[in-house]
Amino acid sequence: MRVALVTGAARGIGAATVRALCAEGYGVLALDSCAATGAERGAGVGYALATRADLEALAAEYPDRVVVEVADVRDRAALDAAAARAVAHFGRLDVAVAAAAVITGGQPLWETPEAHLRTLWDVDVMGVWNTAAVCVPHFLDGPAPHGCRFVAVASAAGTRGLYHLSGYGAAKHAVVGIVRGLAADLVNTGVTAVAVSPGSTRTAMLAATAALYDLEDIEEFKDSQLNGRLAEPEEVAALVAFCCSERGGVANGAVMSAEGGFRG
Repeated sequence: MRVALVTGAARGIGAATVRALCAEGYGVLALDSCAATGAERGAGVGYALATRADLEALAAEYPDRVVVEVADVRDRAALDAAAARAVAHFGRLDVAVAAAAVITGGQPLWETPEAHLRTLWDVDVMGVWNTAAVCVPHFLDGPAPHGCRFVAVASAAGTRGLYHLSGYGAAKHAVVGIVRGLAADLVNTGVTAVAVSPGSTRTAMLAATAALYDLEDIEEFKDSQLNGRLAEPEEVAALVAFCCSERGGVANGAVMSAEGGFRG
């Protein structure tokens, strides 16, 4: 059995990824901060994050394949313990998917509070860095490094600038940089790293983005997609799952588009 650790697992693309991996026979440690409406969401995060009930409901769908961990990706020690728990429970760790992220914004760069930028940096960037830092050693020490995969969920904002989302764009550009640097560091190990870049996807984060733009309906974002519709989390998760597979090694160092022809 291949084993994965997935952050941001309680809902959205993270939860869809857990389901996609379980469908392919993986064991999964599903990790989420479950911060809900608490202050630990971070400065500038004005929408509710997932709850422990969300995470436990996901695990209940796969009682023999999913174990849950409530932890914040900003806490490297907690992530380290989670990765060790995955190995102790399942016997190995083959894949890590860094899907945890938040969004803030709604102002031009020069009016963006530093505290909001810090939230984005700590969660969206350092969370990815921490996930890689604690999981890759288990890959290298495991039974089959050549099949191990690190996948980060980036964004269309990781390769372009978006109106009033300069901080979020900076964070997602950094995620792409982490993946490319990690892929270079992993040369000749067989372990690979890749970023998956969603466009406008039907998630709670997209609803929060609509609020930043004073939009009443997330369907208004479909005009930014060449295919004329929003992506579903399951569609993005299917690409993530491919990148997690042994065949997915061909994407090493790449930014794989799940943007639906996003044009900003």
